[in-house]
Amino acid sequence: MIYPVVVYGHPVLRKVAISIDKDYEGLEQLIADMWNTMYKADGLGLAAPQIGKSIRLFVIDADVLKDEFPELAGFKKVFINAQIEFLESKFESTAEGCLSLPMINEKVKRPSRIRIKYQDEHFNHYEEEYDGFTARVIQHEYDHIEGKLFIDYLNPFKRFMLKGKLNRIAKGEIELAYQIKIAE
Repeated sequence: MIYPVVVYGHPVLRKVAISIDKDYEGLEQLIADMWNTMYKADGLGLAAPQIGKSIRLFVIDADVLKDEFPELAGFKKVFINAQIEFLESKFESTAEGCLSLPMINEKVKRPSRIRIKYQDEHFNHYEEEYDGFTARVIQHEYDHIEGKLFIDYLNPFKRFMLKGKLNRIAKGEIELAYQIKIAE
């Protein structure tokens, strides 16, 4: 199943998502559907809130960026119940985009190194460290399960300048190659 992508203005994007366990009904199919939805929309990652489910689950397949970022070669993972524990004090600023904020790309300042605890789709536990662009991609998806969007890191003037675009997104007044869902 291909889900519509929830866009800016929908309240599910602002909720802190809840943890799940291995008994979460339909989890295997949900993960498969999230991959399909992400690929259909040409995304690198997708978090469950972006398909209207406020649970601590996100998927990332960043292999497509391996030519520019060799560390992303073969990087395809499912993150369940993730918790970022450590953020290095060195920050880097790089442009980001988001399926829930289509047609908006802005530079976002993020910590360059993270440590994350999570479970995979089989509920195996991991604690791993990432840096560079890999850390950025993970933080972006992690923000979704924390009820944050990358525009939250922009200064007030920049957010003000995006207000017109954000209003059009919230009203669904955009044309995309993927289906979207707006707040009702």
